[in-house]
Amino acid sequence: LQPAITAVNLACLAALSKSGVHAAVSAGHSLGEYAALASAGSLSKYDALRLVNKRGELMHREALANPGSMAAVLGMDIEAVGKIVAQAGEGGVLAVANHNTAEQIVITGEKEPLSQAVDLVKEKGGKAIPLKVSGAWHCTLMQDAVDDFRQFMGDVSFSIPETTILFNATAESESDPEGIKDIMAEQLVSPVRWYDILLKMMADGVDVFVEVGPKKVLTGLLKKALPSDTEAKLYNVEDMQSLESFLGAMG
Repeated sequence: LQPAITAVNLACLAALSKSGVHAAVSAGHSLGEYAALASAGSLSKYDALRLVNKRGELMHREALANPGSMAAVLGMDIEAVGKIVAQAGEGGVLAVANHNTAEQIVITGEKEPLSQAVDLVKEKGGKAIPLKVSGAWHCTLMQDAVDDFRQFMGDVSFSIPETTILFNATAESESDPEGIKDIMAEQLVSPVRWYDILLKMMADGVDVFVEVGPKKVLTGLLKKALPSDTEAKLYNVEDMQSLESFLGAMG
């Protein structure tokens, strides 16, 4: 599934590029970070597909060896969720997986501490929704995949990005190819700091956002992060119709 999603993302990026549209700043949510690397000129499309295929294999292997799950927490900020994770995670593996918006946070880990965290969220007035996933992504249950993935990346050529890319694990840019490899390996066990990335983009003056690929999940997250009086423009390109609509809007 990971290569298929990435192939669609790359095809949409290619269509935008052919139309003369190039991102000044790129970011991708979890798996989407590989298409973002291609968009920024740091990784070839071929190598992006090679990497996501291997990434998927390693994640599946670790999910079988270290079962776990995930849950979305709504209506609580990162500080409150962090306290719950610390309390419920004593003696087990539990972590924040995705910080998507101010009050939409995904937690991940072993099933027992995750279940305890879900109960604590509800006790404290939040909402917790168990997710239908096949593993506990972005936590130390994936740790054994990190070195294997880093080794696999050894013969993959990363270039200095031609444009800015903000990384999930740091919410910052990185230009050194070896540093990028380290970040991408650690991404397997690190939280996706998506909200921090969006805030940085807005602070840096980004005012046109284009979500590339199927559905509009990231556009929905962005709408929650943007101030109510924003003049920012939001678009999605997932097929020819949406591409033509975007190009028409941009003149």
